[in-house]
Amino acid sequence: MSKNYKIETKCIQSGWHPGKGEPRVLPIYQSTTFKYDTSDQMGKLFDLEDSGYFYTRLQNPTNDTVAEKITELEGGVAGMLTSSGQAANYYAVFNICESGDHIVSASTIYGGTFNLYGTTMKKMGIDCTFVDPDLSYEELEKAFRPNTKCVFAETISNPSLVVLDIEKFARLAHEHDVPLIIDNTFATPINCRPFEWGADIVTHSTTKYMDGHAMCVGGAIIDSGNFDWEAHAEKFPGLTQPDESYHGVVYTKKFGKGAYITKATTQLMRDLGSIQSPQNAFLLNVGLETLHLRVPRHCENALKVAQYLENNDRVKWVNYAGLPSNKYYELAKKYMPNGTCGVISFGLKGGRDEAKAFMDQLKLAAIVTHVADARTCVLHPASHTHRQLSEEELIEAGVQPDLIRFSVGIENAQDIIADLEQALSNI
Repeated sequence: MSKNYKIETKCIQSGWHPGKGEPRVLPIYQSTTFKYDTSDQMGKLFDLEDSGYFYTRLQNPTNDTVAEKITELEGGVAGMLTSSGQAANYYAVFNICESGDHIVSASTIYGGTFNLYGTTMKKMGIDCTFVDPDLSYEELEKAFRPNTKCVFAETISNPSLVVLDIEKFARLAHEHDVPLIIDNTFATPINCRPFEWGADIVTHSTTKYMDGHAMCVGGAIIDSGNFDWEAHAEKFPGLTQPDESYHGVVYTKKFGKGAYITKATTQLMRDLGSIQSPQNAFLLNVGLETLHLRVPRHCENALKVAQYLENNDRVKWVNYAGLPSNKYYELAKKYMPNGTCGVISFGLKGGRDEAKAFMDQLKLAAIVTHVADARTCVLHPASHTHRQLSEEELIEAGVQPDLIRFSVGIENAQDIIADLEQALSNI
């Protein structure tokens, strides 16, 4: 696969490269196990002396092909699929952290990830400091500790739609000798490639725009290969010291730029097993083939909807970085000049109760937990996805009680606006 191909071509051509007489379309390797002729052949796989497949919990050809495609779209060196975006964000951090360590995370991240880092991983002995991503460099620096192991943020936060200053966070992370991990789900590599701005590791909930059709849950982790683990060996013993659970292998010595993903596969996936099914990976690949067509349409429609909402008397506020009035407009132009995403947040003058009444009147847009697929959908985070958070935590996460998350699909924009119009007139 030529590295010089444009991203549109990579959406179609990357990953699967059939040989003579092989299927033109990526096959589904729907098998838990793979046969070998001799015991020594299998043994070399378990010793990491040879590459190949032996059990789908660790690796599967369909999954690896799709991971390779996403890796090429992001411009990384290695990647892996997981069973969900949550699993991807957990593995990405846990791969380099252990009990007694600390991470710094943007406070505006998705509520499930906020709870993962702030509650669940805290029970594992990993502490997290949440920071307002809009704070100054000097204020953000105060969050770091000697035992900080990584920084985590989202390119565009869900659902508060904060646009991250990637270069600022990359500089912060690197001056403290730790990697920057960015969840690039909403922007996708079509609109933003965080590695080009200094990020080290990228995660995705492939459930969203990458799948694009709300058919299968999945996640991905992509490594840029740029972070020098050996230069900070004392901070990352899991990568730079012998792994006694796997024959004493030192991942950085044996696998070089592939060390991070190899460890995540041979250790975390082996022990925790959050593998994506080959069937789901196949469906994900179908979605990826049209990613470059769908994302621009999402953005085009979303801008029209945001402009309509901004000029509607029933609407109190609108948050969409594509609007010149938005506080993140210039930052979005820098990092995502071709558009941000298809998700808008807004509030009505009648507050939380009116928001719920409005949603009940929608006909084209469906009330669902999902976001970022072909069909327009809507959610009230304070009542649904972020329901477990207190009022204080909601505010810290950038979620106002009246916030409506509106995911604009790829239907005709005028039909979407007409649905909003009738719903607003009927509350």
